[in-house]
Amino acid sequence: MPLSSLVIQGFKYEGGFSLRWFISILTSPEYVSLQSRGGRLFEVRRGVMYIWGYDHGILLNSLIVAFLVTLFCSIIGIGVAMIMGRYEFKGKAIFKVILLIPLLATPFVNAYVVGKVFNPQFGLLNYLFYDMLHILPWRVSIDGLVGLIVVQTLTYYPIVYTNVLSSLNNVDPSLEEMAENLGSTGFRLFRTVTFPLLLPGLVAGAIITFIFSLEDLGAPIGFIGATANPLSKNVASYQIYASFKEALTGEISPKVSALALLVMVITVLSYTLVKYYTSRRDYAMLSKGGRWSPRLSTPNMGTQALIIISLTVLFLLGAMPQLGTLVLASTDWATSGTFPTKLTGEYFAALTTNRDVVGAILNSLGYSVAAVAIMIVVGSSISYVVAKRDIPTKGFLDLLATVPVSVPGVSLAVSYFLFFSTKLFRGSVLDPLTDPAALLIIAYSIRRLPFTTRSVYAGLQQIDKSLEEASLNLGATRTSTFTKIVLPLIVSNVISGALLSFVYSMAEVSTSVTLGALSEDRVPITFFISQIVYGTAAVGSVSIGASMCILLMAVQITAMAVSNYVLKQKVSFLGV
Repeated sequence: MPLSSLVIQGFKYEGGFSLRWFISILTSPEYVSLQSRGGRLFEVRRGVMYIWGYDHGILLNSLIVAFLVTLFCSIIGIGVAMIMGRYEFKGKAIFKVILLIPLLATPFVNAYVVGKVFNPQFGLLNYLFYDMLHILPWRVSIDGLVGLIVVQTLTYYPIVYTNVLSSLNNVDPSLEEMAENLGSTGFRLFRTVTFPLLLPGLVAGAIITFIFSLEDLGAPIGFIGATANPLSKNVASYQIYASFKEALTGEISPKVSALALLVMVITVLSYTLVKYYTSRRDYAMLSKGGRWSPRLSTPNMGTQALIIISLTVLFLLGAMPQLGTLVLASTDWATSGTFPTKLTGEYFAALTTNRDVVGAILNSLGYSVAAVAIMIVVGSSISYVVAKRDIPTKGFLDLLATVPVSVPGVSLAVSYFLFFSTKLFRGSVLDPLTDPAALLIIAYSIRRLPFTTRSVYAGLQQIDKSLEEASLNLGATRTSTFTKIVLPLIVSNVISGALLSFVYSMAEVSTSVTLGALSEDRVPITFFISQIVYGTAAVGSVSIGASMCILLMAVQITAMAVSNYVLKQKVSFLGV
């Protein structure tokens, strides 16, 4: 129902319905321009090389950024997966862990850190390679759309990597061995045998990366806070977010609603087409690679050194936002300087002493716990029906439970605001202008429902139906059978899915910084961080935002440890 409000608002024009707003967006150079409207790409001025990217309009910029991020993440992800899945080398166990660090949540601060590192005056990049080593002929300024691509690529490449590696580990080794016996080696073997079998993992990781990039708000806001470059604003997600300033008066323009609807159509259609494409192709093998020893080779020392150096460089680049966040949270900096001036614990202390900070943390904890409770009930019910009951609508239920992952948070936030700010809900607990808390809980529940649903569904698939049949034959009701037989067997899956959903709810960005902006005392933690980075929060220092990001990372690592070691869940905790 809320999404119908977005559709109605997007088509509204002068008391009737029209395609005017969509046509205006698709034909206006402000949104779609085949010719550059500004920006700089490899332009040297006054001893500084500016690498910002060209401005092709708000909507086309978003699509270009999302496509290039997906492309670069796919290239890096495939390369790293092939190295980790096919070679033995010193330190491999360490790299298995540290290559996933970029997925630890540092919303807004990650882009802020990268923006500062690439600062042409006092950034670390220019200090090392221009001032000290004299390798660069000019100072370098990486900003704007290129900066967004860099930040998102460093953040999202593990999504493709983990999915491709999972598919690679399931490849039957005998298929590659037979191809080698027939004379296929090297790149030809990869192109004709290995790569086609990796496609399910690659496609799954690529489409998630595309959607995450298209809806990302953290990178634009973070770069604006670090560099104030206006080109960072020229993406659809930021423009929709900025429209929520109008929401304080109770209105969102039809044109903004049309833009949000277009973004949602692009992501949902992309997700649906990819799912349809993969379902029409057969990737099945008579057996999986895990039944035998994987195809691992040990390269010579020179090759091992090259692998270790390459992965180390990738780790340092990928983990730069997390490492920079830790430094920001634990040190003081001069107004303009390359290195911190002193260590301090005051920003971590603010997590417990600053009233506004504590309030934001408690708000997020409350929203996330309530959302997880809803997700457990709804997700477990849907999973049980889809896995165990033969009803005509179970395919539709499965689609409803998974498609929210493709709905951009900003589009969902606009639709919720439009629907629940009508006269029908005015003054009620669901009115976002009165109190956005209930809508934030509902939005978290919808957005993160697929994580709980897929985890529970995986557990139900491992329970043989004969166990339930035996219980029913002995006179137990279906409810008693579920609570006494099924539930104890899937409780670890339920907890694992709940932990994953909790972590992602705590770190939810898009809906938090939009709906959360409607009430000062109801703001969640990510909205508070965005205001600090953007320079509008009363507490001021971005280091406090960094300490809050450290808290989010600690929550994520703790949940990961519980899921992987205590519950023995050998699943991808990071939700990819």
